[in-house]
Amino acid sequence: MPSGFILNSMKHHAMREIAKVGVGLAIADLLSVLWFSSAGFFPLTILGITWSTSAVVPIVIFDLALILLLAHYGWSMRLPIESPTERGLLKLAGFIFLVVSLLHLLRIAFGWDLILGGVTIPIWLSWLGVLVPGYLSYSSFHFAFHKRR
Repeated sequence: MPSGFILNSMKHHAMREIAKVGVGLAIADLLSVLWFSSAGFFPLTILGITWSTSAVVPIVIFDLALILLLAHYGWSMRLPIESPTERGLLKLAGFIFLVVSLLHLLRIAFGWDLILGGVTIPIWLSWLGVLVPGYLSYSSFHFAFHKRR
C-alpha cells in the first residue's frame, strides 16, 4: 500500500470524525433554539443581533439540513465516490455553497444590507458567510471529482 493512500485515508477519517462532532453541535443548536422558543426567551439579543420568533423556522430548517449533510458524510459516505448520483448531489451542493459564498462576498464589497425576519445582520457576519460555505463548496467539488488512483 503506498504511503500517500494511508495519509489520504487518515485525512478522510479525521474529517469524518469532525463531521460527527458537527452533527452533535448542530443537534445542540437545534434543541436550544426549540427550547428557547417554547420557553418564551425570544426576542433574544446575542452579540448585538436580536433574534425574534420569526427566525426560529429558518434556523430549524438550516440546522436539519446541516445535520443531514454532516451525518451522511460522517457515517455513510465512502470515498472515493463512485456513484453518479452522489457525485451529482455533491456538485449541486458545491454549486449552492459557492453561490452563497459569492453573495456574501458581494455583500461585503458593496455594503448591502441583509435583513432576515426583521433582524439586520451585521456585515462582519458575512465574513463567516464567505469562509464556511466557501470551504464547503471546495470540499464538495473535491470529493465529487476525486478519483481513486
